Amino acid sequence: MSSPFDFGDDTPVYVISVAAQLAGMHPQTLRAYDQKGLVSPGRSAGGGRRYSLRDVLALREVQRLSQEDGVNLSGIKRILELDRELRRHQQHLAEVTAELTQLRMELESTRAVAARLAGLVRSRSGGAQLVPVHGTGRPAVSPGGQPPPAAERRELPAAASRAARANTQLNNNSADQ
Repeated sequence: MSSPFDFGDDTPVYVISVAAQLAGMHPQTLRAYDQKGLVSPGRSAGGGRRYSLRDVLALREVQRLSQEDGVNLSGIKRILELDRELRRHQQHLAEVTAELTQLRMELESTRAVAARLAGLVRSRSGGAQLVPVHGTGRPAVSPGGQPPPAAERRELPAAASRAARANTQLNNNSADQ
């Protein structure tokens, strides 16, 4: 559990006078930027503005774009919107990439369990065919012990849960022997 004193970059903690000082601006400028929607701080229970570290950094960026690059306020607003959108997409990409990595690991685990089960079935049944893979009419492993070509294999959503149950059963059987 985190401490009530652990603050992230998005935690609104700075009152307007402190945020203005940190950003090198007058507090009235921060109010104007809030009214124009450039940097919108959080609010306290009483309605006062509370700026986060990310807000202060955005204020500095607004000042830099305005003074050094000569960008007008509507252009700055669009730049900030695009920057926020980019960060959202990067976060989404990171989440999808992590999920894909997890699914790949689960798929490899499922394949390993299926190969182990196929070997066990072959050794106990004298090489008889296994149950056909759903929708193909072909066995999951041919009598020669080789899986069918990749084009003929079907990845089934429920395969992972079935393989996990089969692996548990296999481990239980191995422990009994």
